[in-house]
Amino acid sequence: MVRPTHGGNRDWAATLAGCSISEILDFSASINPLGPPKSLFKALEESFLELTHYPDPNYGQLRSALAQKHALSADWILPGNGVAELLNWAALELSKLTAVNLLTPAFADYSRALRTFGAEIVACPMELETGKWQPSVLGKQMGLLINNPHNPTGYLLGVEALLPLLSDYGLVVVDEAFMDFIEKPESLIPWVEQYPNLVILRSLTKFYSLPGLRLGYAIAHPDRLALWQQWRDPWPVNTIADIAGQTVIKDHDFQQQTWSWLASSSPKFFNQLSNITGLSVSKSSANFFLVHSQKSVIQLQQKLLSEKRILIRDCLSFKELGEYYFRVAIRTDQENQQLIRALEDYAL
Repeated sequence: MVRPTHGGNRDWAATLAGCSISEILDFSASINPLGPPKSLFKALEESFLELTHYPDPNYGQLRSALAQKHALSADWILPGNGVAELLNWAALELSKLTAVNLLTPAFADYSRALRTFGAEIVACPMELETGKWQPSVLGKQMGLLINNPHNPTGYLLGVEALLPLLSDYGLVVVDEAFMDFIEKPESLIPWVEQYPNLVILRSLTKFYSLPGLRLGYAIAHPDRLALWQQWRDPWPVNTIADIAGQTVIKDHDFQQQTWSWLASSSPKFFNQLSNITGLSVSKSSANFFLVHSQKSVIQLQQKLLSEKRILIRDCLSFKELGEYYFRVAIRTDQENQQLIRALEDYAL
């Protein structure tokens, strides 16, 4: 099987490990281990017969619920089939500009989407130790695509640093897929009404542990979102995902539970990883860590799979990183300890 460019490919992992998919302990996909919220199961049971009808093509109730969450009008919200679908339309608009500054290392789908529409990409390298970076070229004919918190480093870019850039570019697209994990976020959503050139992408699948449903949303000027609506399929979000989105964003108990879990588990896991010989761990504001290894990660990944049935995320798809880096999700304390023991066994 071809090596995956994304985390969470349990089929590939199970084939290498020679086991069933259910036996894989997956640290490669940064998904909330506490979810999905229990409130969702009751909502789905009560609305199961809605599957016999087409979804609302305008997703009125979901948009209204999201708009209330962010104190916006519903026409500033556009649900999508995961951030990946919405990224395509952002990339199409970015491709019409002279070039696009892309903060690197970057999620492979960014380059994929931009190149699909023929965009000229200008890399803006981030210093892995400090999170510092500099725009390559500024101007109204330029675009900027970044994610915050940054993947794969977990570095959180402050609002004060990002706000000036909104006046320097023709279009700024900020992927905030992991922002929900931060109890006091550094989001640009409060400024979206002031800057018609700002697009924010949000995921509902990582925080609420729903990657199989594919659900995200864009926040941008209504004229831009109306244009995107014309470009895509009539029903990109299925009925189950629609209902799920309306339900989970109202589950404040689950949100607080997640923040409490991460605040407790993240520093413990960081210290445990940092104490393993041969590993250097980057501090992170998100629910994952980027780890540098003194030895190639490929052999380590294979050993963890074949002997422990544990899957870590290699960083080969991040061309700036390569085979000496891996990324691991923060899971429950018990699961984190399983990985720590396995890594210690191999004495990197």
